[in-house]
Amino acid sequence: MIVNEQDLTRLAAELGQRLQVQGAQVSTAESCTGGGIAEAITRIPGSSAWFEAGYVTYSNGQKNKQLAVPEVLFATVGAVSREVVEAMVRGAQAQSGARYAVAVSGVAGPDGGSAQAPVGTVWLAWGDGEQLCSARRQFAGDRGEIRRQTVEAALQGLLRLVAQENPNAG
Repeated sequence: MIVNEQDLTRLAAELGQRLQVQGAQVSTAESCTGGGIAEAITRIPGSSAWFEAGYVTYSNGQKNKQLAVPEVLFATVGAVSREVVEAMVRGAQAQSGARYAVAVSGVAGPDGGSAQAPVGTVWLAWGDGEQLCSARRQFAGDRGEIRRQTVEAALQGLLRLVAQENPNAG
């Protein structure tokens, strides 16, 4: 499925409407999307009322420095892992004070894949201050398509979380 910018904008607008009803805010912690989730969110006029912060932590050092992801995780499970994205969510929430957060780390390609994490592998995590959910996805396509699919999955998961549903349901 080809994800287009209009779809991402529509999802971000719906997220904003739901967050405004709750009086809640969201933050993003992004690696492979390079700020794409935050960019989709900030396309929406008035998003400053519900978007708190975006952290683009491409390197492991910045994941540790900005989001307090324990360095030991990179050596033991790797940056593209459940443990790392869950730590990124908690770090984004702690740093920003936002109730909701999403984190992504993956291999967008065209290089960098491995047997354990081939190109297209992405881990996502969503948190709301109480629950923490994560999922591993395998996307297909070129680098841009993988990144857009990741942004879409992140926004859809946030919409489900804000609706008090399982972010992994989709």
